[in-house]
Amino acid sequence: MTQTVSRALYALTTLALASCASSGPGEPLPGPAPAAGGQPGVMWPIQTRAHIDLWLHGFALISEDTGRVPMFKRGYASRIAESKSRSNVQTSLDVNRDRLRTRYATNRTLLNAQFLAMRFGSWEDLRQAIDLFLRAEGDPGRAGDRLAQEIIATFAQTFSTAADRDWLRLFALSLNDENERFYRSWWTQRQTDLAPVRERIQSLWTATYNARFQPFLNNTQQQAGEWILSLPINGEGRSFTFEKRSNLIVGTLPESREAATDALYVFAHESVYGMATSAVTDNTTPNDRRSGVTDAFISAAAVRAGYQLLERISPDLAPGYARYYLREAAAPMTGDLGAALASAFPLPEAIREAISRQLAVILGGI
Repeated sequence: MTQTVSRALYALTTLALASCASSGPGEPLPGPAPAAGGQPGVMWPIQTRAHIDLWLHGFALISEDTGRVPMFKRGYASRIAESKSRSNVQTSLDVNRDRLRTRYATNRTLLNAQFLAMRFGSWEDLRQAIDLFLRAEGDPGRAGDRLAQEIIATFAQTFSTAADRDWLRLFALSLNDENERFYRSWWTQRQTDLAPVRERIQSLWTATYNARFQPFLNNTQQQAGEWILSLPINGEGRSFTFEKRSNLIVGTLPESREAATDALYVFAHESVYGMATSAVTDNTTPNDRRSGVTDAFISAAAVRAGYQLLERISPDLAPGYARYYLREAAAPMTGDLGAALASAFPLPEAIREAISRQLAVILGGI
């Protein structure tokens, strides 16, 4: 799943926070330097971001998540509930979950709110931006300067009504209490527990797979960015496009060292998302978009395109990729894996051919 934003808007957002925040803007996300994060020479350094995980954690607990490939790890909400129960913790997010879930389930626009945390460098930055937006009642004309207007206008694209703003207010307050009373310590402990998994992913990426992916990334205006390993995320990752040297992919952080390649599969899926989206939108109608057919095709196209990409640039990963997405879709794995994936994620011939043509052009000189 992807969202595109101009680099100028991201820069304005960061600067606006610097002007309105009492504690400063925090570190920018993502930074433009390709060798960030202590990984010299790596154009896509691997990171973790607590505030992105916290934001997505909140959505994981209020989502029905009925997609063919779940956005969030299967059983995530249940495991969190069990952990809270063992610690005898109940937060405002637990108390308000049903209220938040009801509006979220009926207003599809709120799905876009999942991307908002990716514009900011910390939870405090995001909280202050939300407060600015709510105090202005969603009206950019009530901002004190042009930069604050940009922040307010950005939030207003998702929270356009008073009811939406009330939902955001409740969600932010509930999530802050969740963070203070449970999530911050839980997240820190999980990062410690999963350090060997991150190290294994890092080793695979720097030693082998970054070099295999980089030509494709270069030719799709994704030359550099940050790869965030996220605790709640499943096979349907999140990607945020700024420009060719500054992008963001949020993918899964697997639960074991043996499953480390799952992270590579989701990175592949997200790296082709823009290309897959173009193939679908070029071959569907306005009526398809209104009915939701286009969205369903985009999800399937990204899975299929990721498999085709790996067949070309790293065939050793393709079978595991197919098994991963078949498993997440609860689909049969019998016979040829490529055929099984095509059966589980069917596409019209026109879209399938468009993906193949685009890959041939992108990879033609590689």
